[in-house]
Amino acid sequence: MWHRIVPVLLAVPGTALAQDSAEVDLARSVLSALQQPSFDQNREFCGYIGLDFDGNLIASKATPGTVDSCLADDPVEIEVIFASYHTHGAFSEDYFNEVPSGEDMESDEEEGIDGYVATPGGRLWYIDTEVMVASQICGIGCLPADPDFIAGIDGVIEKSYAYDDLVEFLE
Repeated sequence: MWHRIVPVLLAVPGTALAQDSAEVDLARSVLSALQQPSFDQNREFCGYIGLDFDGNLIASKATPGTVDSCLADDPVEIEVIFASYHTHGAFSEDYFNEVPSGEDMESDEEEGIDGYVATPGGRLWYIDTEVMVASQICGIGCLPADPDFIAGIDGVIEKSYAYDDLVEFLE
């Protein structure tokens, strides 16, 4: 049975709010490894981060999605789920792919978990569903970036967005 654990948030000046550093490091490592396959196949990849049955922090095997969505397989190796993770695929001028979508936030909220999102520009976002805010953990190039990425095409990308502000930005 899955249980949601509400983590303690750490506030560090100049950085996004995030869960403990081990979780952030794992998310960064998993998403860094998925960026190139995501660009090459122009599809999202997704999964979960949590604790295995021995209490070890792990990420589930990534599930391939489509160009603009991903539904992760139910993780059999994770007992407690903290967060989802997913890539945003290859860069496209047809999508606002440098920020999480409202749907990204809504689906995490529905599952009762937080989320991590990697963008084609190499940004890493953290979705905190307790307060419905998406915050950049790190900006352009902190993860592998798609060589076709064009910085600035979507205008100014803020460091964080409340859900309503994000939905308005994406309209």
